[in-house]
Amino acid sequence: MRLPLGRRAGRLREAMEDPACDRARLQATYAQFAVLNRWLSGWRRVYRRHVRPLSGGGASLLDVGCGGGDLARRLAAWSAACGAPLRVTAIDPDPRAVAFALGRPGAAGVEVRQATLPDLAEAGERFDFVISNHVLHHLDEDELQRFLRASAEVARLAAIHNDVRRSGLAFAAFAPLRLAFPGSFLVPDGLRSIRRAYRPGELARLAPAGWRVERLEPFRSLLLHQGGAGR
Repeated sequence: MRLPLGRRAGRLREAMEDPACDRARLQATYAQFAVLNRWLSGWRRVYRRHVRPLSGGGASLLDVGCGGGDLARRLAAWSAACGAPLRVTAIDPDPRAVAFALGRPGAAGVEVRQATLPDLAEAGERFDFVISNHVLHHLDEDELQRFLRASAEVARLAAIHNDVRRSGLAFAAFAPLRLAFPGSFLVPDGLRSIRRAYRPGELARLAPAGWRVERLEPFRSLLLHQGGAGR
């Protein structure tokens, strides 16, 4: 099945956003994120292209909307292996995600906190890099613009937001993964995420000045902002 998905379904909500959703399926979803992100998110390429060249002998990184914390742990491991370890702060506003992330095996250089990006911006906290994975599609247009402005404010070197790209082909390719990820919300919510996602042209139109869009295959978009402030 290939759907055109011409219009963004911004009013859709995902099952795991419901505070009363099934806890076992939610826990399974957080656990399966690690596998899905390894397969499809392209973060290793993003790290090599956009983080490692700027990080020097080590840098600080904020992972916004960290979910189960798998990406924060992988970034810390990659950077340590390269000899330029990142100090990673992983935040999420959902206490269920934070509890799951804190319950996973610890990783050197990773701190997990329950917080929002505006919380940190208001407190004057700054990081060399600000990143997110699968956050943008949760935001309406006004929220997206506020989120990007806060990201640019908090990031000293670069802000990097990676999200799924809406397309009928992405929807058709993702649907069969139900068999690979049983007992969770990952695939049904993932299909809703695709329907809620922005296309590259939409992101370029909505992003404030100073942001640029890159396509990342398969079926992803990067929103990038280069900072200029010193550490």
